[in-house]
Amino acid sequence: MKKLAVILLASLTIFALTGCGSGKDSDASKEGEASKYSDALEVMNAVLEVYTDDQRFAIAGGDSSNMTEDAPGKFDVSKTEELDYMLGLPADQAAVIDDAASMVHMMNANTFTGAVYHLTEGTDVTAFADAVKANILARQWMCGFPDKLLIIDVDGRYVITAFGEAGIMEIFKTNALSALSDAQVITEDPIL
Repeated sequence: MKKLAVILLASLTIFALTGCGSGKDSDASKEGEASKYSDALEVMNAVLEVYTDDQRFAIAGGDSSNMTEDAPGKFDVSKTEELDYMLGLPADQAAVIDDAASMVHMMNANTFTGAVYHLTEGTDVTAFADAVKANILARQWMCGFPDKLLIIDVDGRYVITAFGEAGIMEIFKTNALSALSDAQVITEDPIL
């Protein structure tokens, strides 16, 4: 009887350890998988597509050389000063992105500014989010200041950052989480 109990206990232990190991393997295999999004602009457009007509506002996108109206636009990642000034990306974090897109409120960027960044391989999403958060929260705001900061991880490869008026930010968050099934909020903080 003791022998049977030992064999049963050993079998359960091996089974339990196998289950733990397979969870780690699936996390590691996800790291090597390609994202289902082709670029940062596709991520931002996916969010915008969920907006209803009454939720939309006057939108501009892109950087100063590639500005678009009524749609998000590509942002040149080599423009590190503009990334910081317009989107709140600290200059030292420009080295860990290789693609970006933006969507801002045409009347006042403090009402809404959103960006999507594609992180280079091996970039720590949490460290990136913390650096962006610290940079945005330390800003000196002119013409009023935004109410809320939001940072969203999209499949571990893309990060969305946004700041703006509380109501617009809530709509953006709801639409982003609805449009991007693999997205999760990293940070949601008031801007004081």
